[in-house]
Amino acid sequence: MHSEFTAFPRGVEGRGASRRLRRSGRAPGVVYGGTAQPQPIELDHNALMHALKNEAFHSSILTMKLGSESQQVLLRDVQMHPFRKQVLHVDFQRVDANRKIHMKVPLHFINGENSPAVKLSGAIISHVITELDVSCLPKDLPGFIEIDLSELALNQSIHLTDLKLPAGVTAVSRGGMNPVVATAIIPKIIAEVEEVAPEAELEPGTPEAEAAAAGAEKADEKGAEKGAEKGAERGAERGGDKGAGKGAEKGGDKGAAKGSEKATGRKDEKK
Repeated sequence: MHSEFTAFPRGVEGRGASRRLRRSGRAPGVVYGGTAQPQPIELDHNALMHALKNEAFHSSILTMKLGSESQQVLLRDVQMHPFRKQVLHVDFQRVDANRKIHMKVPLHFINGENSPAVKLSGAIISHVITELDVSCLPKDLPGFIEIDLSELALNQSIHLTDLKLPAGVTAVSRGGMNPVVATAIIPKIIAEVEEVAPEAELEPGTPEAEAAAAGAEKADEKGAEKGAEKGAERGAERGGDKGAGKGAEKGGDKGAAKGSEKATGRKDEKK
C-alpha cells in the first residue's frame, strides 16, 4: 500500500526558524538515507496531522513529492508537543529498492470471538504483541499482518513461529527468542468464583433432609426466644423510666401544695 504526500524544501534551520515555521502552520522535518545528503523539509501541519491518523502512514512505503521529484521514503520518527496537538519535528528515510529494510508492522487479530476459548470456555484473549519487527525488501513490506484466532483453545498461546508471514517477509527476534503473540486465559478472580461449588439440594423425605429441617426449626425457635427476651427487657426498661418520671412529677406537685398550705396558715396566725 502506497501513500503520497507533499513536502517543500526548507531554506533556514535552527530553533528560532522552526518556531516561526510552526506558528505559520508548517511542520519542520528532514529526509535522509540513500546516496543523497540529508535535506531539511517542511510540510503542511494540518495535512500531516491528518495523515498520521492513518495506520498505513506509519508502516508503509510512502511517496514524497519534493519539488519536481518523487522519492520513496519511510516514516521513521515523529516528535509531538507534550500537551498540544502539534508536530514538532518529523523524520523520513529514503528507501533503496534493492536493500532490505527493518520496519515495525501492526498486527490485526481476527475471529477471536469465534474461537473455542471464547465460545466454549468464556476466556479472554490477550494480545501480548501488537506490532512485529520484520525484515524485507521495500516491495514486500505489508501494511499489516493478519492473525487468525479461530482455532485458539483455552490456555493455548500463539507464538512468533506460528505466524504465517507474507512471502519475502521474515520476523526479527532478538536472541533467537520465540515470544508469545496472543494467549487465551481465564482471569484468576473469575476462575476462583467458578471453583466454589453451590450447596447440593437435599431430596425431601430423606434422613438428611429431615435433620436439616429440624436444625432449621431449632434455629428459628432460639431466634424467636432471644427476640422475645430482648423485647421484654426493652419494654421493662421503658416502662420503668416512664413510671419513675410520672412519680417524680406527682411527688413534686404534692410537696409544693403542702408547702403553700403551711405558709398560708402561718400568715393567718400572725394576723
